[in-house]
Amino acid sequence: MRYLKIFVLSFCFLLVSCEKELDFRYHDIDPVPVIQGVLTEDRCEVSITLTSPMDEPMDRTHVTDAVVELRDLSSGHESLLSPDINGCFVSDIGGVPGRKYRLSVEYAGCIYESETEMLPAVEVDEMAFEWVKMPYDYVAVLQVSFFDNPAKADEHYWVRVYRNGEPYKWLTVSDGGITTGIIDVAMLTSRKDLDAEDDDEALNDGDIVTVSVSAISTGMCDYLDALMSGGSNGPEQFGGGRCLGYFQASTPGEMSMVFRRD
Repeated sequence: MRYLKIFVLSFCFLLVSCEKELDFRYHDIDPVPVIQGVLTEDRCEVSITLTSPMDEPMDRTHVTDAVVELRDLSSGHESLLSPDINGCFVSDIGGVPGRKYRLSVEYAGCIYESETEMLPAVEVDEMAFEWVKMPYDYVAVLQVSFFDNPAKADEHYWVRVYRNGEPYKWLTVSDGGITTGIIDVAMLTSRKDLDAEDDDEALNDGDIVTVSVSAISTGMCDYLDALMSGGSNGPEQFGGGRCLGYFQASTPGEMSMVFRRD
């Protein structure tokens, strides 16, 4: 594995734990829609919720009285999405890399729209854990390697880690200065002394750890970076009214392994 361990300490400042997919407590504003749309080569899924003030419990109730439509701007084909049993709007019609798509959501008298190009699927090459000595304890460093097209510059990726199927950590990474066709990422995870570790950070023996890597647009990367920094709600990804969220079009690459503390 070609891992750059020198970046381990740098990455620790980028890591964020979350309870579910992008469950951010947005800065205090009147409740507005939060649209999280994902288009892969197999399907499209759109989650619509409303923001909650930072000092109130998170409201995870899905909005289902909306009209959600996906339009292939290359072919002109339109698909109307329907809510499933979980409250997400879904369609079994996927996207084609290289084509442009528009996601439209009509809700409460407003029409929110976002356009993006379908990016190629990502292939994860390797993943592994290694105990690294830190001043306060040994820490399990997750090392991930995935393929990048060296012929293209300024590509961005969203790396998400799941613990037993639940979101655990995530970060964004770009290919600036990388010409080898391989991007290596190192992420700090659990301390070795579990008695001194928070439950939301701890990895126990036998936990299933899954890495998911998606190609994302520059605008999507800026949006995620702003949320991660906590400085703002991020640049708007939808037009048509005050709205948060994103529309991502790419197929993630995934790899899983069982975490063993030895």
